[in-house]
Amino acid sequence: MDTQLLDILVCPICKGPLHHDKKAQELICNADKLAYPIRDGIPIMWADQARDLNAPATGAAPAA
Repeated sequence: MDTQLLDILVCPICKGPLHHDKKAQELICNADKLAYPIRDGIPIMWADQARDLNAPATGAAPAA
């Protein structure tokens, strides 16, 4: 992801800064606890496409 683009991108909800998670290919908003996906090098900045960081992980095995 281009660092110059990262410098100007902000969260579309709170207008706060975003952190680039290279491994997960997401832009993280710590204030709103949302992760915006990056697909084919393009950040998808729609709130309805963001992953809620507070939501429980899917596909995890239940605790015994």
